[in-house]
Amino acid sequence: MKPALEFFSTDELDWSPVEGQPGVSERVLALDPGTGMLTRLLRWDPGFDSTAGGPVTHPHVEEVLILSGSMRDVRLDAVFGAGFYASRPPGMVHGPWVSEEGCVMLETRYLPAD
Repeated sequence: MKPALEFFSTDELDWSPVEGQPGVSERVLALDPGTGMLTRLLRWDPGFDSTAGGPVTHPHVEEVLILSGSMRDVRLDAVFGAGFYASRPPGMVHGPWVSEEGCVMLETRYLPAD
C-alpha cells in the first residue's frame, strides 16, 4: 500500500537517475514497495531519445500528464506538450519518443482491478 502523505512540496525531493534509462530522472512521490505501484515526477533531459529501445508495453496501468516541455511520439509522428494526458492499460503498445527540449511528467502506475 502507498503511504499516507499530507501535502508537501515536491521540491523537497531530489531528482534521482532512473536506472538503465540515460537522460531520465525521477522524484518518487509515493511508492507501494509490495507491488511497485507508484506516483512520480519523471524528467527527460533535452535531447532524450528512446528510439533504440523501440515501443514498450507493461503489465500495469499507466497514466501520464505532461507538466512542462514536450515529447514527440515517433510511432504516432505526433508532438505532445504541457497539458497532454495519456491513460495506458496493460499491454498497450506506446513509444518510442524523442524530446528536443526535455519534459517533466506526472506518472501514476497501478495494477488493474480483477
